[in-house]
Amino acid sequence: MFFEIQRIIAEKRPKAFMLENVKQLRGHDKGRTLQTILDILEGRNEQEISLDIPLSDETRNALSNRLNYQVFYKVLRAADFGIPQNRERIFIVGFNRDYYGNVDFSQLFDFPTPLFHPTRLGDILENSALINEKYTISEKLWQGHIRRKAEHLNKGNGFGYSLFNKNSTHTNTLSARYYKDGSEILIDQSELSKHPRKLTPRECARLQGFPENYIVDAVSDAQAYKQFGNSVTVPVIRAIATQLLMAMNTSEVLHS
Repeated sequence: MFFEIQRIIAEKRPKAFMLENVKQLRGHDKGRTLQTILDILEGRNEQEISLDIPLSDETRNALSNRLNYQVFYKVLRAADFGIPQNRERIFIVGFNRDYYGNVDFSQLFDFPTPLFHPTRLGDILENSALINEKYTISEKLWQGHIRRKAEHLNKGNGFGYSLFNKNSTHTNTLSARYYKDGSEILIDQSELSKHPRKLTPRECARLQGFPENYIVDAVSDAQAYKQFGNSVTVPVIRAIATQLLMAMNTSEVLHS
């Protein structure tokens, strides 16, 4: 995947870029993977690509070009930006030294300050009376969740389903596999004498900060769950992009 990102940056040479990945990238291979990515983006070393990797000549040529970006990174959490989801992601921002010259963006750019506003899951949940019964999990699936959680507990780990209600401050991370069984985020319906339910696609959209006019029923529920699970959290991206554009605009003014 990074080959493709590197190729696009090498070919297009944008003034700036923003990348997003899972938080675990920071510690992968004891931090060496992230450091390699930063070194390549900043032009401190060249990418050595094995001839065994099937790439076109055009792509190989692009990847052989040394990049030259001033790069910053930070882990941010969606719940700290007003979204009731414990979604932590690493964000990497870079500014093109070949375009901006000697501009020191460490003086112009900073990642946004988290809002730390209290969040409540009930704020994004739909009216329970209007939710289709298809989102309530079956007896068989519910018993399977209970059994697997007990097995995990016996093994000494905390894996298994997670239950939330309208008063929960936030959910677990919404993943692309949510369509399978919804185990990471189940909504308690005991007050209705029902088994827990999965989030609806609309609730998943809200959990990623999408606006209410965003169309969620143009695809199947399974596809919607995959897409929202793979998505970025809109308020976090907006906050970073605002800081990025401010830094770029300030640089243009100072050096015009």
